[in-house]
Amino acid sequence: MNTANLHPNSPVRHTARHQVASRFSDPLDCLTAHLVLECSEALAGIKPASLVSLVNRQRSCGRNLYHLWQQHSHELSAALPMLRFRVLQSSERALLLFCYHPEQLAAHLSHPGIRALLVKAGYDGAGDSSDLLEELNRRIAGHGSFPHEIGLFIGYPAKDVAAFMGLVKLPFTCQGPWKIFGNPEKSLCLAGSFRRTRRMVGTLLEQCATPCECIDRLNCLKNRFSGPTNDKKFHCHNQEVHV
Repeated sequence: MNTANLHPNSPVRHTARHQVASRFSDPLDCLTAHLVLECSEALAGIKPASLVSLVNRQRSCGRNLYHLWQQHSHELSAALPMLRFRVLQSSERALLLFCYHPEQLAAHLSHPGIRALLVKAGYDGAGDSSDLLEELNRRIAGHGSFPHEIGLFIGYPAKDVAAFMGLVKLPFTCQGPWKIFGNPEKSLCLAGSFRRTRRMVGTLLEQCATPCECIDRLNCLKNRFSGPTNDKKFHCHNQEVHV
């Protein structure tokens, strides 16, 4: 396998998502490849979770990922044993998955600053990651919309989520994959790390015979994905919190 193009700073040709998944003739492999790409950052260890939408429509390759999920979701525990999947929203038109690495999510949500923000948002500070995720699920199911604190669950910088929630006073700086407040440097570096990781995983999926081979290669290359960690330093009601 050619790994010359897998260095984080190397230019990597972008591949359309449907083209990556459609490489695999087996329906389960097709669904797995799509989820591997969408969960690239969690699989690489730089993000605790991802939100993945599966729309009920036929793609250009002829496959419908919504239907593939209904048919093969019970097999994903074997195909992607390091991830867990929770359906946050479901309708006849689409479903929304919360895809997470249990250990990474638990470690992320255990940080005092993250926990302090969640308590201010009405979560039980004594709950574990499963309790917090269950509460998030209830809020989405009850209101049909996304609470602002969902950014904390998917690894957005705490200062940006806190400012977006109105818990700290930071000026809006720029729009990235999320709204960035205050000094944008670390947030933009993190966004760049997410983007490079996604592109490299796309390249791996192009080169590997199966999604499982892609994951094995990814595990061998994890040291190349080193980048900025989530900036969890922020001020909450004039109190500086380090996470």
